[in-house]
Amino acid sequence: MFLSDRDIIKYMDKGKIKISPAPDLETQLGSCSIDFRLSNTFRVFEHSKYPYIDLGAEIDTDDLMRKVDVPDGDAFTMQPGEFVLAATQEKLELAGDVMARLEGRSSLGRLGIIVHSTAGLFDPGWIGIPTLELGNLGRMPVKLYPGMRICAFTFARLSSPARVPYQLKPANKYAGQDGPETSRFAKDIEFSEE
Repeated sequence: MFLSDRDIIKYMDKGKIKISPAPDLETQLGSCSIDFRLSNTFRVFEHSKYPYIDLGAEIDTDDLMRKVDVPDGDAFTMQPGEFVLAATQEKLELAGDVMARLEGRSSLGRLGIIVHSTAGLFDPGWIGIPTLELGNLGRMPVKLYPGMRICAFTFARLSSPARVPYQLKPANKYAGQDGPETSRFAKDIEFSEE
Protein backbone atom coordinates (compact mmCIF):
# COMPACT_ATOMS: atom_id res chain seq x y z
CA MET A 1 0.00 0.00 0.00
CA PHE A 2 1.43 3.36 -1.04
CA LEU A 3 1.59 6.01 1.65
CA SER A 4 -0.40 9.24 1.46
CA ASP A 5 1.06 12.58 2.49
CA ARG A 6 -0.42 12.07 5.98
CA ASP A 7 1.19 8.65 6.30
CA ILE A 8 4.54 9.87 4.98
CA ILE A 9 4.59 12.47 7.76
CA LYS A 10 3.61 9.81 10.34
CA TYR A 11 6.36 7.47 9.11
CA MET A 12 8.88 10.32 9.27
CA ASP A 13 7.76 11.16 12.81
CA LYS A 14 8.17 7.48 13.81
CA GLY A 15 11.63 7.29 12.19
CA LYS A 16 10.54 4.68 9.63
CA ILE A 17 11.43 7.12 6.86
CA LYS A 18 14.41 9.36 7.60
CA ILE A 19 15.37 12.19 5.26
CA SER A 20 18.26 14.52 5.99
CA PRO A 21 18.41 17.38 5.73
CA ALA A 22 14.73 17.48 6.69
CA PRO A 23 12.56 18.40 3.71
CA ASP A 24 10.54 21.59 3.57
CA LEU A 25 7.11 19.96 3.66
CA GLU A 26 5.47 23.12 2.32
CA THR A 27 7.34 22.89 -1.01
CA GLN A 28 8.53 19.26 -1.18
CA LEU A 29 5.59 17.17 0.07
CA GLY A 30 3.10 16.04 -2.57
CA SER A 31 -0.15 14.15 -2.08
CA CYS A 32 1.72 10.82 -2.00
CA SER A 33 5.39 11.70 -2.52
CA ILE A 34 8.30 13.86 -1.40
CA ASP A 35 10.44 15.78 -3.87
CA PHE A 36 14.22 15.49 -3.50
CA ARG A 37 16.64 18.16 -4.75
CA LEU A 38 19.60 17.93 -7.10
CA SER A 39 23.09 17.99 -5.58
CA ASN A 40 26.15 19.76 -7.03
CA THR A 41 28.02 16.58 -8.02
CA PHE A 42 27.78 14.81 -11.37
CA ARG A 43 29.66 11.94 -13.00
CA VAL A 44 30.16 12.19 -16.75
CA PHE A 45 31.34 9.38 -19.05
CA GLU A 46 34.88 9.64 -20.44
CA HIS A 47 34.06 8.21 -23.86
CA SER A 48 37.67 8.18 -25.05
CA LYS A 49 38.95 5.91 -22.23
CA TYR A 50 37.45 2.66 -23.54
CA PRO A 51 36.11 1.73 -26.98
CA TYR A 52 33.18 -0.08 -25.30
CA ILE A 53 32.12 -1.47 -21.92
CA ASP A 54 32.64 -5.21 -21.53
CA LEU A 55 30.69 -6.43 -18.50
CA GLY A 56 32.84 -9.56 -18.40
CA ALA A 57 36.11 -7.63 -18.20
CA GLU A 58 37.58 -5.93 -15.18
CA ILE A 59 37.08 -2.21 -15.70
CA ASP A 60 37.64 0.49 -13.13
CA THR A 61 34.23 2.12 -13.39
CA ASP A 62 35.49 5.13 -11.43
CA ASP A 63 38.02 5.61 -14.26
CA LEU A 64 35.18 5.41 -16.78
CA MET A 65 33.56 8.59 -15.47
CA ARG A 66 34.92 11.93 -14.32
CA LYS A 67 33.50 13.88 -11.41
CA VAL A 68 32.10 17.37 -12.05
CA ASP A 69 31.26 19.70 -9.15
CA VAL A 70 28.94 22.55 -10.09
CA PRO A 71 29.14 25.68 -7.90
CA ASP A 72 25.92 26.94 -6.30
CA GLY A 73 24.11 29.27 -8.67
CA ASP A 74 25.67 27.68 -11.77
CA ALA A 75 24.00 25.07 -13.96
CA PHE A 76 24.97 21.70 -15.38
CA THR A 77 24.03 21.58 -19.06
CA MET A 78 22.77 18.21 -20.26
CA GLN A 79 23.32 17.77 -23.96
CA PRO A 80 20.85 15.85 -26.14
CA GLY A 81 21.48 12.11 -25.86
CA GLU A 82 23.75 12.57 -22.84
CA PHE A 83 23.66 10.23 -19.84
CA VAL A 84 25.19 11.25 -16.51
CA LEU A 85 25.01 10.20 -12.89
CA ALA A 86 24.02 12.70 -10.23
CA ALA A 87 22.79 12.58 -6.66
CA THR A 88 20.19 14.16 -4.46
CA GLN A 89 20.98 16.63 -1.70
CA GLU A 90 19.01 14.45 0.69
CA LYS A 91 20.07 11.23 2.38
CA LEU A 92 17.36 8.57 2.68
CA GLU A 93 17.01 5.84 5.29
CA LEU A 94 14.19 3.28 5.21
CA ALA A 95 12.94 0.98 7.96
CA GLY A 96 12.82 -2.77 7.34
CA ASP A 97 9.11 -2.69 6.46
CA VAL A 98 9.16 0.30 4.07
CA MET A 99 10.21 0.44 0.42
CA ALA A 100 10.51 3.49 -1.83
CA ARG A 101 10.29 4.26 -5.53
CA LEU A 102 12.22 7.01 -7.27
CA GLU A 103 9.99 8.76 -9.79
CA GLY A 104 10.59 11.45 -12.35
CA ARG A 105 8.90 14.82 -12.30
CA SER A 106 6.42 15.48 -15.08
CA SER A 107 7.74 19.01 -15.69
CA LEU A 108 11.21 17.61 -16.47
CA GLY A 109 9.91 14.59 -18.38
CA ARG A 110 8.10 16.94 -20.75
CA LEU A 111 11.50 18.43 -21.59
CA GLY A 112 13.00 14.99 -22.25
CA ILE A 113 14.83 14.65 -18.91
CA ILE A 114 14.63 11.25 -17.23
CA VAL A 115 15.94 10.76 -13.70
CA HIS A 116 16.39 6.99 -13.64
CA SER A 117 16.99 4.59 -16.47
CA THR A 118 16.11 1.40 -14.57
CA ALA A 119 16.96 1.63 -10.88
CA GLY A 120 13.87 3.15 -9.33
CA LEU A 121 13.38 0.66 -6.47
CA PHE A 122 14.82 1.28 -3.00
CA ASP A 123 14.64 -1.84 -0.83
CA PRO A 124 13.57 -1.86 2.80
CA GLY A 125 16.55 -1.02 5.00
CA TRP A 126 18.23 1.11 2.31
CA ILE A 127 20.49 3.89 3.62
CA GLY A 128 22.39 6.48 1.57
CA ILE A 129 22.24 9.35 -0.86
CA PRO A 130 20.29 8.23 -3.93
CA THR A 131 22.13 8.17 -7.26
CA LEU A 132 20.20 9.55 -10.22
CA GLU A 133 20.63 8.12 -13.72
CA LEU A 134 19.95 11.28 -15.71
CA GLY A 135 19.31 11.21 -19.42
CA ASN A 136 18.35 13.87 -21.94
CA LEU A 137 16.04 12.23 -24.49
CA GLY A 138 15.20 15.57 -26.06
CA ARG A 139 16.81 17.41 -28.95
CA MET A 140 17.82 20.53 -27.01
CA PRO A 141 20.33 21.06 -24.20
CA VAL A 142 18.73 21.52 -20.78
CA LYS A 143 20.32 23.38 -17.86
CA LEU A 144 19.89 21.70 -14.48
CA TYR A 145 20.52 23.71 -11.31
CA PRO A 146 21.77 22.29 -8.01
CA GLY A 147 19.04 22.69 -5.40
CA MET A 148 16.17 22.33 -7.87
CA ARG A 149 13.54 19.66 -7.21
CA ILE A 150 14.69 16.84 -9.49
CA CYS A 151 12.71 13.72 -8.52
CA ALA A 152 9.98 12.43 -6.24
CA PHE A 153 9.99 9.47 -3.86
CA THR A 154 6.89 7.42 -3.15
CA PHE A 155 6.78 4.99 -0.25
CA ALA A 156 4.95 1.74 0.46
CA ARG A 157 4.48 -0.30 3.61
CA LEU A 158 5.32 -3.98 3.22
CA SER A 159 2.98 -6.71 4.48
CA SER A 160 5.73 -7.68 6.94
CA PRO A 161 9.31 -6.56 7.61
CA ALA A 162 11.92 -7.85 5.16
CA ARG A 163 13.70 -10.98 6.39
CA VAL A 164 17.04 -9.39 5.44
CA PRO A 165 16.97 -5.59 4.98
CA TYR A 166 19.19 -4.17 2.23
CA GLN A 167 22.05 -2.93 4.42
CA LEU A 168 22.39 -6.42 5.99
CA LYS A 169 22.54 -8.29 2.68
CA PRO A 170 26.07 -9.60 2.09
CA ALA A 171 25.89 -8.73 -1.62
CA ASN A 172 24.61 -5.17 -1.28
CA LYS A 173 26.73 -2.88 -3.41
CA TYR A 174 25.38 0.58 -2.84
CA ALA A 175 24.46 0.78 0.87
CA GLY A 176 25.73 3.93 2.53
CA GLN A 177 26.68 5.72 -0.68
CA ASP A 178 27.36 9.40 -0.17
CA GLY A 179 27.20 10.73 -3.72
CA PRO A 180 26.67 9.57 -7.29
CA GLU A 181 28.18 6.08 -7.45
CA THR A 182 29.42 4.48 -10.63
CA SER A 183 28.29 0.99 -11.60
CA ARG A 184 29.58 -1.87 -9.50
CA PHE A 185 28.59 -4.56 -11.98
CA ALA A 186 31.85 -6.43 -11.34
CA LYS A 187 30.49 -7.28 -7.88
CA ASP A 188 27.46 -9.06 -9.37
CA ILE A 189 27.55 -12.77 -8.65
CA GLU A 190 27.79 -13.52 -12.38
CA PHE A 191 31.06 -11.58 -12.66
CA SER A 192 32.67 -11.78 -9.23
CA GLU A 193 35.37 -14.34 -8.58
CA GLU A 194 34.36 -14.94 -4.96
